[in-house]
Amino acid sequence: MSLLQKVLDHNKKFVRPGAFPPLPKDPKKQLAIFTCMDTRLVDFLEPAMGIKRGDAKVIKNAGNTLVDPNGGVIRSLVAAVFLLGVEEIFVIGHKDCGMASVDVEMLKRKMVERGVDPAAIEDLDPDLGQWVGAFSCPEENVERVTSIIRKSPLIPKDVPVHGLIFCPNDGHLEVIVSGY
Repeated sequence: MSLLQKVLDHNKKFVRPGAFPPLPKDPKKQLAIFTCMDTRLVDFLEPAMGIKRGDAKVIKNAGNTLVDPNGGVIRSLVAAVFLLGVEEIFVIGHKDCGMASVDVEMLKRKMVERGVDPAAIEDLDPDLGQWVGAFSCPEENVERVTSIIRKSPLIPKDVPVHGLIFCPNDGHLEVIVSGY
């Protein structure tokens, strides 16, 4: 059985008419979280913050990195602030992040082995390491990303931008940047 079929079979069992009341699109707690896509954070980060379904807008990518200061992350935050009532932004990195130890040459080899044209990799701007968002220190990455968001001319100055580090082992949060 394919993975797609397994997901669809599970979904049929999951869906129960009336079991999930509709929620408003605006986040109840007026906050947006920009964090990593690491699977260890799923069903762990939000409960550790007291966040439930419908409370926050959550944006994820590999390493909670921000490569393009006018790209998708900023676009999503602009929509969250101006269209959905978000009043504060939380940038949350985590300890033991895989993006802090990316071997760019190994990544390039794997991409080429799977059929990606080497010229497409060479044409990336910035280079592959920067484009994928590789960094060496999660705390420094959170500081950098928080600063980029804070300095964006598209994010109002009255919106606090906080930077935190999450521990995927025990769930504690550490403030790196207070946006107040």
